[in-house]
Amino acid sequence: MKQNGQAVDVAIMAAGKGTRMKSRLPKVLHRLAGRALLQHVVDTAAGLNARRVVVITGHGAAEVEAGVVHPGGGLLQFVRQEPQLGTGHAVQQAVPALPDDGIVVVLSGDVPLTEGTTLRALIDACGGDKLALLTIAFDDPTGYGRIVRAANGEVQAIVEHKDASEAQRAIQEIYSGIMAVPARLLKPWLAKLDNKNAQGEYYLTDVVKFAVAQGVPVVAHKIADALQVAGINSPVQLAELERAHQQRVARTLMEQGVRLADPARFDVRGELLCGQDVEIDINCIFAGQVELGEGVRIGAHCTISNARIGAGAVIHPYTHIEGGFAEKDRVEVGVGALVGPYARLRPGAKLGDEVHIGNFVEIKAATLAKGAKANHLAYIGDSKVGERVNYGAGSITANYDGANKHTTVIEADVHIGSNCVLIAPVTIGAGGTVGGGSTITKDTPPGALTVARAKQVSLSNWKRPEKKK
Repeated sequence: MKQNGQAVDVAIMAAGKGTRMKSRLPKVLHRLAGRALLQHVVDTAAGLNARRVVVITGHGAAEVEAGVVHPGGGLLQFVRQEPQLGTGHAVQQAVPALPDDGIVVVLSGDVPLTEGTTLRALIDACGGDKLALLTIAFDDPTGYGRIVRAANGEVQAIVEHKDASEAQRAIQEIYSGIMAVPARLLKPWLAKLDNKNAQGEYYLTDVVKFAVAQGVPVVAHKIADALQVAGINSPVQLAELERAHQQRVARTLMEQGVRLADPARFDVRGELLCGQDVEIDINCIFAGQVELGEGVRIGAHCTISNARIGAGAVIHPYTHIEGGFAEKDRVEVGVGALVGPYARLRPGAKLGDEVHIGNFVEIKAATLAKGAKANHLAYIGDSKVGERVNYGAGSITANYDGANKHTTVIEADVHIGSNCVLIAPVTIGAGGTVGGGSTITKDTPPGALTVARAKQVSLSNWKRPEKKK
């Protein structure tokens, strides 16, 4: 992204310990909506097409740096702040990585829900020659830096809460911790910072007084959406922000026509795309990338990740669908399929149209063609199952020999009886029947009945062993 010909570079402050989280995990790695707080911020920065994204780490630096997934769209770099001497000191560490010709956007790694449109507006306000601050008014601004304005409304300073007078503490407009500023102006201001304040820290907010003294305009882009500037300092705040975010997602989906049984009992931890007339019951979790076709119904207490579910399919309660991010590992459920209750679809499960998967059935890395059924207590792994196959209760594909996985092929119109073991690699010929209780180790011909079990023997007058006295 460029503004007035200037590239955008992003600096993300992520060095704090987060003492109030009472956790060994660095604060910015705690998760909201399925992603680390810092990952939300990095992804937002990448969405700006930033030339580079500089993450300033400190406490748990190695863990934080290892815990961030590079989103693409900009050069991700890490710099360290050791020791942590304040926000100004943090951004000072990023100076060598910030070219002079760019606009620097300063973000916080524990403020996860700032939207890209808001940041673009802030960059527009900066214009390449001004210091732009993202601000908001709170009824209770305790703890935040106050925006001090002159009589004509121009921003004159940011005063931290602990350094503010009583009159200044009455100001409701606060600084969010987010700014956009030309690097050529920011760098000399950072060099002037001192720690003569109540905290004994180097405040980034002091750059405002340097801008005013230099005659550089300081502008405020004021928003009303508190979620976009909400930071996390405790497990309570994290839980509150999680629920507020989920309710916002729920409302957006309902406005698109999705019917949620209870929007307060609903979680999206990734991206959920829904067709018309989708119905979702309570306590369902959607992770990764999930697509629900028109008229899909999701029963209560389902967990669905990285899956495409075709129109008219019904996912009965307590079903777990666990697809992977890679295309080959994504779970696919065909049009009009019925899955569950208590079914499990693992990575690579591909169900055709009108397939039925019933209770306590597990499918992994297997394709089931149109109309195939496995209704009870079964396992199908590393398999290719043809159309209209009926797969009996208690039957499994034995696909692993202790070292390698092997494929089972069940051709169209096969009937597999109950409690069978198909030892891969093996092919069951089209139209064949496998008698219940059989262990199949060799390919079977089409149309044949195959039975492979021990001969039944009955011994008359059998006397059971008696327990010794």
